[in-house]
Amino acid sequence: MKINHRLKVLGDLVPDNSTCLDIGCDHAFLDIYLEQSNRGIKAIASDIKEGPLEQAKQNIRREKLEGKIEVRLGNGLDTYTKDINTIIISGMGGRNIIGIFKNNMKYLKNIETIILSPNNYQIDVKKFLCKNGFYIDDEEFVKDKKFIYQIIIFKKGKKSYTKRQYFFGPIFLIKKGELFKEYYERECKTREIMLEFLPKRFYLRRKKIQKEITEIKNELKD
Repeated sequence: MKINHRLKVLGDLVPDNSTCLDIGCDHAFLDIYLEQSNRGIKAIASDIKEGPLEQAKQNIRREKLEGKIEVRLGNGLDTYTKDINTIIISGMGGRNIIGIFKNNMKYLKNIETIILSPNNYQIDVKKFLCKNGFYIDDEEFVKDKKFIYQIIIFKKGKKSYTKRQYFFGPIFLIKKGELFKEYYERECKTREIMLEFLPKRFYLRRKKIQKEITEIKNELKD
């Protein structure tokens, strides 16, 4: 099955021979790709909505993968079972992702790998998981059409990070590259536009944005 570039890169980062729960699986394209990759991965497709799950089941049947990909209806980690060691969440807001983990903290002790691609609030997600038993093992930028996405891989363990590392990403700071430059040039431009429209009475907010603009520009000079 042909899938978009973002999902392909995300799928290629899933550990071989893992049992993964794909939360918010939508049409199960990622899960089908994982099963067809022949890497010993057991994929469980989970979604809160019946409509996408019904479409997922149809896609799985079309690919003749019934019995190999399990489909579960439920909210977030409510569909977790103890055989799962990897969690995938892609295309969801960062605060929703944090809420999913907060609602079922008891399951995190059994998870070895968490692979996330939040649409926003990436810093908050990183801080939350790193304060709750995980460290950032890898980070990737993915450009799909005109959008650039972050993919963050967390592993069980503990590491400390500076504000700069949380902001830019500790692995991104090592790798850098063209997508790093393009992504943060866009982030800088977004903040400059925000300053144009943010009333001057919001002094502290404006000060924070101005500081971030300076930090981004300084990082892009290196």
